[in-house]
Amino acid sequence: MSKDAILQVRDLRTSFFTKQLEVKAVDGVTFDVEKGKTIGIVGESGSGKSITSLSILNLLSHPGKIVGGEILFKGEDLSEKSPAQMRKIRGNEISMIFQEPMTSLNPTFTVGRQISESFQIHENLSKKEARKRSIEMLKLVGIPSPEKRIDQYPFELSGGMRQRVMIAIALACKPELLIADEPTTALDVTIQAQILELIKELQHTLGMSVIMITHDLGVVAETCDNVAVMYGGQVVEYAPINDLFKNPRHPYTVGLMNSLPKHDEDVEGDLTIIKGSVPAPADMPKGCRFAPRCPFASDICKELPELQTEEDGRQVRCWIYTDKWEGPEVNVRAEYVTKSS
Repeated sequence: MSKDAILQVRDLRTSFFTKQLEVKAVDGVTFDVEKGKTIGIVGESGSGKSITSLSILNLLSHPGKIVGGEILFKGEDLSEKSPAQMRKIRGNEISMIFQEPMTSLNPTFTVGRQISESFQIHENLSKKEARKRSIEMLKLVGIPSPEKRIDQYPFELSGGMRQRVMIAIALACKPELLIADEPTTALDVTIQAQILELIKELQHTLGMSVIMITHDLGVVAETCDNVAVMYGGQVVEYAPINDLFKNPRHPYTVGLMNSLPKHDEDVEGDLTIIKGSVPAPADMPKGCRFAPRCPFASDICKELPELQTEEDGRQVRCWIYTDKWEGPEVNVRAEYVTKSS
C-alpha cells in the first residue's frame, strides 16, 4: 500500500444478481493510484475493467451491486457514500471519460450547455460565467473556434472533437482523479495519439491522477506508470510499466505481449494468438481463470491461486511462482510460443 495513494481499491467484489445465480463480474480486485501518476488497467473485453471503474464511481445499474471490499478515496470509503454524497464527488473530485462520446453526450443539448452543467452544479456559477469557463475549457482541450463550437450539437462535430468535448466536461472542475475508459476507441491512429498526448499534458498541468482503462498495450506503454493486468474479474499481474514490458510473468500477460505486431522485426505468417476466449462471468472456471487457455496449466491449476507479492513489490497470480508448483521450472516468456503452438 503506497503512502502517496489518492485511491486505494481493496478486495473489490462486484456482482450482478438474477433469480437463479450471482454473477461475479469483479472478484477481489486490489490496486493503488498514486497522486499525479497513471495506472493502466488492461485486459480483453469481458475482463472486468469497465465494471471496476463504474464500481469506483458507484455508477452500477441494477442488478449490479458492490458486495465486498473498500474503495478508499483520500481515506474515505466511497462504497459507503450516499447517492447525494457521490453526486458531489462525481465530476468534481473524480471524473470519467466514457468509451463512446456519441452515446455519452446528449444529442439534444449543445456542447456548451453540457460543459456548463458541471460549473453550475459544483461551483454554483451563473449561466454567463459558466459559458465563459466552458469556452476556456474548449480552448484548453485544443478545439478551434471555441466561441462557435460551444453552440453546436454533438452530431455537428467529428469523432475526435466529440472526444475532446468529453475530456473538457471531465476536467471542467479540475478533478484530482480522472478515469479514462477506452478514451481512444473508434478514433483513427492520428487522433488517438493527439488525445493521449492531450491527457498527458493536462495531467501534468493539473497534477491529477489517472486510471487508464484499455485493451491496447500500446496505449499502456505510452501513458502509464504502473499496470494492473485483469482477467476473469481478477488482477493477475501488477507491476511498474518498465518491469512489465521487460519481464512479464503471468502467462496471460505474455500472451498479450506476443499478440502485439512487432514493428522492428520481419515477421512472416500469422500473429501469435491466445487460443480460446475470456469465459463469461457466469461460467468461470473454479480454479485459475486462465487455466483453460494456458499452455502451462497443470492439475494444481484446478485450484484458484492467490495474488502473490514478490520481493520487488510486483504481484502475480500464478501457481508457477509458488512452492506448490510441482512441474518443471518454467521460463514463461521464453517457452510460451512453443507451448501454445
